[in-house]
Amino acid sequence: MKSIIATTTKVLLLFLLTSTVSCSKAEHAPASLNLQLSVEVSNDGSGVVHANATANNADRYYFTFGKSNNEEGLRSTDGKASVTYTSSGKYTIKVTAYGPDNTSAVATREIDVVVAIKDEGYQSADDYPGMKLVWKDDFSGNALNTADWSFETGNGVDGWGNAEQQYYKPENTSVRDGYLTITAKKEAFGGFQYTSSRIKTQYKKTFKYGRIDIRAKLPKGQGIWPALWMLGANIEEVKWPYSGEIDIMELVGGGPGKDNTVYGTLHFDDNGTYANISQPYTLPTGDFSQKFHVFSILWDENRISWFVDDVEFYTQEISSAARKEFQEPYFLLINLAVGGRWPGSPDATTTFPQQMMVDYIKVFQK
Repeated sequence: MKSIIATTTKVLLLFLLTSTVSCSKAEHAPASLNLQLSVEVSNDGSGVVHANATANNADRYYFTFGKSNNEEGLRSTDGKASVTYTSSGKYTIKVTAYGPDNTSAVATREIDVVVAIKDEGYQSADDYPGMKLVWKDDFSGNALNTADWSFETGNGVDGWGNAEQQYYKPENTSVRDGYLTITAKKEAFGGFQYTSSRIKTQYKKTFKYGRIDIRAKLPKGQGIWPALWMLGANIEEVKWPYSGEIDIMELVGGGPGKDNTVYGTLHFDDNGTYANISQPYTLPTGDFSQKFHVFSILWDENRISWFVDDVEFYTQEISSAARKEFQEPYFLLINLAVGGRWPGSPDATTTFPQQMMVDYIKVFQK
């Protein structure tokens, strides 16, 4: 019996000794590295940031820059790293320093990056013959004008009816330097793996007929689905599609033939049967993420016409009884979806974050 007790005591002492040594190493190793992180943020609007990490006896470093949850980091042997951000925002730079015996230490630094917006691309007219400007939002100030706009949050029913994969939240909308920016991120939130934003003028601003010009720069990539669109103001009473839907612009991203193509579409009830009609427009060169473009509709009691940069590419008659939905007031929506039945899911080629930027919206009527 004494032999068994003695053996048990030895094993217990050995376990305690091993545990103490392990904890001591975990607690004291990072401190011994004495990791320091300094960051220099360029103030010229370029988005360039330089990071410099120093640590005692470290032989390698690993940096991440807060662009997305699954970003591929940067390895460095001298503790120096640089990154160019393409959009303004708050980011967290994280560095892990490793010693030759695999001890490690972590340091982080939150930074505020301002990236100058290249305001290149088409500009719409300030007026049109026989029409006057009745409403405009040029997104001045530093917050969305909630007198005209409200946020929709969550994932709706069946991903807003489209099996979309994002969770919409207000934090992904920003107003800065005269631009509205909606950012789609790869981040887990509310049970979903992506976040973005969706805003609307429902109950606040509605329009019946006229010309609507929206100047915007679009995101790109497989599974990316931005939209500038309208719904009938009576949707709560009659439900969709009886309310009608006017899609001023939708882009279904995913490389050549997709990132350079937008669609104008109508959704409606055709004598008891759901119907939609659509037409694409493809840029002669480049894609819609490179410059601002103006997406427009011209709408009266007889027809709706679609334009990109004042080039008409589609017209539909709406005077028949089967299209009576389009003789009613409509409200505006802007959203950036991720995934869904039409675009499919993001894949390994899709980069995050993705942004849709809106410079202004103008509504003209007779």
